[in-house]
Amino acid sequence: MKFAYWSTNLGGVLFSSTPQNADPDLQTQIEVARRAELAGFDYTLVAARFLSTTGAAPDLYDALASSTAIAVSTNLLNVIAAIHPGLWHPAMIAKFSACVSAATKGRFHVNIISGWFKDEFIRLGEPWLDHDERYRRSEEFVAILRGLLSGEKFSFSGDFYRVRDLTFRPSPPRPVEIFQGGNSLAARALAARQTDWYFMNGDDIEGVSRQIAEIRKLAEPLGRSPRFAVNAFVILRDTEKEAAKVLEDIIAAVNSDAVEAFRVHAQGAGSSTKDRIGMWANSNFANLVQPNDGFKTGLIGTEDQIRERVRALEAAGVDLILCGFLDFLEEPTRFGAAVITSNPSRASVRNEAPAAIST
Repeated sequence: MKFAYWSTNLGGVLFSSTPQNADPDLQTQIEVARRAELAGFDYTLVAARFLSTTGAAPDLYDALASSTAIAVSTNLLNVIAAIHPGLWHPAMIAKFSACVSAATKGRFHVNIISGWFKDEFIRLGEPWLDHDERYRRSEEFVAILRGLLSGEKFSFSGDFYRVRDLTFRPSPPRPVEIFQGGNSLAARALAARQTDWYFMNGDDIEGVSRQIAEIRKLAEPLGRSPRFAVNAFVILRDTEKEAAKVLEDIIAAVNSDAVEAFRVHAQGAGSSTKDRIGMWANSNFANLVQPNDGFKTGLIGTEDQIRERVRALEAAGVDLILCGFLDFLEEPTRFGAAVITSNPSRASVRNEAPAAIST
């Protein structure tokens, strides 16, 4: 099992007035990254948001800029930058990814977000596509990204993107891993055909197992074996009662207006599909307090309880857990000692990457 954490470039990961130690500035992001790296985390995911879903105007630090700062400030941590097809051209992301990967000895990766926040596209002057069309665009985006990252001459002509006789150098020293968000049937098909990693919203063991089984069934005839990641909000406390009380306090202090605004925007995701399968299609109000359904995954309790849950997720086929915390400066260290480095199988998991370049 590998572990990732949400970078704080957009602030905290809760719609709650409960105090969160998750400042978005670059200095905090880098300090969190360095501590998480020491705690044994393998990856950080740097989210991309150009407008707030709540109508507010908080500090939102760009995913590419933040990812680069983190990557050159750490030694082993893999950094995943979220990218929206439709807001970026894949050739530009291929060039950027290859250069940062070369500078950081292969520790830069991308997460393809097909897009659900309609207002963000409209206010940026970009066309808004229907749900499945967004995934067709993402598939072309990934095809071009892979082709240009190969370092060989590449051409592509699709419905959304075209490139002609391009050769991009430098090539990344290791393959740039392509992650993908989304839980819909279109997202699952894309994972089966194209991407390396499939990011799931938080879910129980049964829900996680079902998604993994469906994607494996689609991928196996193609000779592919994508890996699987799930979101989780971590509340690690000395007693089960104490952890439950923290969760209760978070939900009691909910920012109802923010949750409702997010719920309205999120209708452009799973609930917009014909089958109503996908992200947030079945999320209740309490689930949306942590917008990626992190409470559902169940990493809430004592060290023993959380370790047991991690084992159950691993048995279900999960390869990576993406963690959110109340306190991103302090809690990852405790989680690392209790859950990550205590696992005997972790000895061979960390990447043997050379030191980062000096900044």
